[in-house]
Amino acid sequence: MTRRLLFVSGLVALLGLPGGAQAPRVLPYDHIHLAAADPDKAYAWYFEHLSGQDGENAGRMIFEPFTGRRPLPVQLMFIKAPEAPPSEGSIIASIGFSVADVEARVRRLEAAGARVVTPARDVPGLWTQAVVVDPFGITIELVDDRDHRGFHHITLRVPDVEASVRWFLAAFGGERTKLRGRLEALQYDHTFIVFQQGQGAPSEGRAIDHLGWTPRSIDALQADLTTKGVTFTTGPSPKPNQFGHRTGYVVAPGGARIELVEHAACKWGQVEGTR
Repeated sequence: MTRRLLFVSGLVALLGLPGGAQAPRVLPYDHIHLAAADPDKAYAWYFEHLSGQDGENAGRMIFEPFTGRRPLPVQLMFIKAPEAPPSEGSIIASIGFSVADVEARVRRLEAAGARVVTPARDVPGLWTQAVVVDPFGITIELVDDRDHRGFHHITLRVPDVEASVRWFLAAFGGERTKLRGRLEALQYDHTFIVFQQGQGAPSEGRAIDHLGWTPRSIDALQADLTTKGVTFTTGPSPKPNQFGHRTGYVVAPGGARIELVEHAACKWGQVEGTR
């Protein structure tokens, strides 16, 4: 009951202002942070078995070429957390990849130590899909979406799908869509945030720790979100960190931790054409 009340009160704060359901801009989706007891081993596993490529710096991975234009490729980032609980049971329940042969990829991942939760099967009106858990406790959904290959989606389990979609729209923009006319989602370039009805624990400290968006100006975003009742739990940092980034954190209703990253001084952040 307490979690439900906190969820609703957070939504009321953000959506209670005029125009709260829509945002005047779309923030590019930036990254997702994964926690593992051995992040180097996790990095190597994703690199080998899910077609990863080296990202911006050590411990970061992309799944599409960096073309020199915005938005930047979505990155997986790996951090050390020896006792992180699995992503299943969290509000950030899983990550998803689109591959051409789901059944073959399941066999490959199982041989590499993944646990098969749901074998490959055809879902009428949707696609072929399967669910596995990697050796580090992260739930992975594999789908055959011919229109969008590679890193595909992130699934959130929330008590109220409609209210959650409106919160994320108000905070970060996005294109509202329904994947195959069925799955409620927000699209950020090639990445989908999928919303499913359910209950999940807060994400901080779990195998999928947090989501990430990249504002052009984190100070401007803070001012905007503050007027909508959103409080930064950390930051924004006054100066760039060792990677040239300024960062801050907020928490969505229900407990999805979100990092906001201004690529202020890094080479990627200097690319023209930012949305």
